[in-house]
Amino acid sequence: MTGEGAIAHAERLDRLAEVAVKVGLGLAPGQELVMTASVEALDLARRITEHAYRAGARLVTTLLADDQAALARYRFAPDESFDSAPGWLFDGMAAAFRGGAARLAIVGEDPSLLAGQDPDKIARANRARSRAYRPALDLISTSTINWALVAAATPAWARAVFPDTPEDVAMARLWDAIFAASRIDAADPVAAWAAHNAGLMARRNMLNERRYAALHFRGPGTDLRVGLADGHAWMGGLTTAKNGLTGNPNIPTEEVFTTPHAARTEGVVAATKPLAYQGTLIRDIRVRFEGGVIVDAEASTGAEVLRRMIGTDEGARRLGEVALVPDSNPISRSGVLFLNTLFDENAASHIALGQAYSKCFTDKDLSDEALAARGANRSLIHVDWMIGSAETDVDGIAADGAAEPLMRRGEWVR
Repeated sequence: MTGEGAIAHAERLDRLAEVAVKVGLGLAPGQELVMTASVEALDLARRITEHAYRAGARLVTTLLADDQAALARYRFAPDESFDSAPGWLFDGMAAAFRGGAARLAIVGEDPSLLAGQDPDKIARANRARSRAYRPALDLISTSTINWALVAAATPAWARAVFPDTPEDVAMARLWDAIFAASRIDAADPVAAWAAHNAGLMARRNMLNERRYAALHFRGPGTDLRVGLADGHAWMGGLTTAKNGLTGNPNIPTEEVFTTPHAARTEGVVAATKPLAYQGTLIRDIRVRFEGGVIVDAEASTGAEVLRRMIGTDEGARRLGEVALVPDSNPISRSGVLFLNTLFDENAASHIALGQAYSKCFTDKDLSDEALAARGANRSLIHVDWMIGSAETDVDGIAADGAAEPLMRRGEWVR
């Protein structure tokens, strides 16, 4: 982009960096920041670094990844490579988090990067990475630290989202969609986020007052009852980490969410959007649960990757999250299928397979044993996929079995 467009884009990019630091992380003076990004997101990474230092960061460390280098591994690495992961790197990240560092990830990967690659190698590499990353992930999933995700448009991602559009136009359209979803175009983005967070807080307060025992989803291909964990609490929007810092882990976000009981999901559910998972696009997911466990799983494309994903460990076949999102939200209204979970999960109500969030309970700092007793799932994965739409109804099920309408045709009624 050139001329006036370049100035406008630069200003919006700088606003996104400011939102990432002030709204997403709530970064504290003197705190370190560990950031990950692709080489194609350097402009945003540099601007976030500047805003982090302006906010008083002691040190910003950025780890860069390259999609083409990742693809080269699948093409040329020996077979034993796929059972390995850089544990030394993840151990270092965990040590940084234990020392008080914040975590920020800039996402924007090619959703079809590994399409056509060996599903067995993908599954083995994901399993090895998940195991090595676990000590660091535990500190994130338990909100021990403040962390955030934000997005940057990349050429491969833009081509996937707008396949019949020249690359420069596709990049501009994707950036526009990212800025709009992230509330960057508001007169005061930070104030706009404060107002949005107030709305999410009101919704989660209502759900916490109702204390439903389960949720019942109905829609095309879906008749699913999700039992909620004992003593669960609804979250959404602002989160206060155990280090006392408050921020929005997801930029953007439209959801309120909680922890299901790992043994109390029954029925069938069909995905309403494709799932981009580790470089593979999985379409038309349909699964059946019995006693909380997936007993049948199918997809029109990426079925083998789906099966290997849910075979990661015992907990990968159970739910770790359920979230409610109105269909009229800005991401859904944009009509853009982002092929990126950060955005697409916030376009629709969704569930996640795998690891539960320990913060979604009325009692804090529960032990692993206490969390398991409440029904919290444990797994090496946490994968969100979308089950809501303008055709989806949701009821809240009280402890006595009485059903109350929560959403009709994808919109809140309570």
